[in-house]
Amino acid sequence: MQLSAGLSQQQFLSSQMQQGLELLQAPAMELRGLIAAELVANPVLEEEFVLESTISEKNETAASDEELSWNESEIPRNQEERKQQFLESRPSSRTLAETIEAQTAAFLLEDQPIIQMIAGNLDEWGYLRVSCAEIAASLSLSENQVEEVLEKIQQLDPPGVAARDLKECLLIQLRHQGRENGLASRIVSHYLPQLARHHYEEIAKNLRLPLSEVLKEVAIITALEPHPGRPYIKSEEQSVIPDLIVMEEGGLFLVRFNEEGQPRMKISDYYKEMLASHSENKELRDYLQDKIRLGKSFIHHVEQRQSTIMAVGLEIVRRQEDFFKYGTYGLHPMTMVQVAETLGVHMTTISRAVAGKTMDTPRGLYSLKYFFTAGIEQENGTHVSNEMVKSSLKKMIQEEQKQKPWSDQKIVARFQEQGIHIARRTIAHYREQLGILPAHLRKK
Repeated sequence: MQLSAGLSQQQFLSSQMQQGLELLQAPAMELRGLIAAELVANPVLEEEFVLESTISEKNETAASDEELSWNESEIPRNQEERKQQFLESRPSSRTLAETIEAQTAAFLLEDQPIIQMIAGNLDEWGYLRVSCAEIAASLSLSENQVEEVLEKIQQLDPPGVAARDLKECLLIQLRHQGRENGLASRIVSHYLPQLARHHYEEIAKNLRLPLSEVLKEVAIITALEPHPGRPYIKSEEQSVIPDLIVMEEGGLFLVRFNEEGQPRMKISDYYKEMLASHSENKELRDYLQDKIRLGKSFIHHVEQRQSTIMAVGLEIVRRQEDFFKYGTYGLHPMTMVQVAETLGVHMTTISRAVAGKTMDTPRGLYSLKYFFTAGIEQENGTHVSNEMVKSSLKKMIQEEQKQKPWSDQKIVARFQEQGIHIARRTIAHYREQLGILPAHLRKK
């Protein structure tokens, strides 16, 4: 062992740079939370209220003072009022866990910790992804206690919630319908693999029943919901706040930044005057100067985030104009490296700028990442996007004969007829991503 001296260079991100990266990566809803927290943490920052007038140019001179004046009763006077106004303006949609806890409010007090543990461990589809033994161990209770509470929860809405697998989920729903002792429950309990593969004749043969009778029960089973948590996923998706809005005007697609609900900030005039009038107090002066510096830095990073996302949105619309005109078939291959080179920034900046961000377009709400897609070469040397291939694949399968569905190799041949060369394994991969079964399972 020995000691030695040497020089080396290392790069560290300053706290301001880290803050800038955090703000750039934050989606719209998260950004509003970060701004609200900064308004509370830094006293020199305050929200700036801007009166937006929509009076037309024709009536501008005739507008009354009353129409152009502030409505003071609508302006929150302090941080607490702003917080309350924000909370009241949020959509009141319950999560799946909150729905379960609301239905179990009248359960025994000693059951509440188990209820909270179960509700907190439901995945997005409504399935319980931890075992009763794990819950019992974490709460220092017996496994039987957890099982008893779980059985009660499984009797609640939505039907099938808190199941541990698909079989249990379907059986719970059949029990809700009073079919726990019926033929449908028997099929689910013993022949679920055959049911998934549409081997109805095999099920009928094993049960020694007519095929027509089995098919009646299959119709009941297929009407069940395999994902009880699905409605709550939809309600959460509806509350997504788009970062960018694309509008069509005169055949052109215009992009604007969505500032709705995002507070505008400024440095308080009160603290500026305090700094000027107390310049002899070094401790106070240093404190105010530091807070003002941090406040200006935060405002700058928020504005920089806005300009970066706006620049990316404009480049997306410029490169993907055919998508906005014709839909998925007009989507062109585009990479983050290409956009980064055009905008003169690093690729990681683009990656952070599109992470979790959405764009509201005339064709619906899309993630910014959706527009970044690799390409597949055609015979003429041009490229088509992966999303276009997936859309074409989905359309092909929708139009196929259900008695003679196309195999993956047949689909490859269909694409080759269009001049698109694609491997069979790639078709299989895209088909799985779209949730489409293989040909032998699609056959009816």
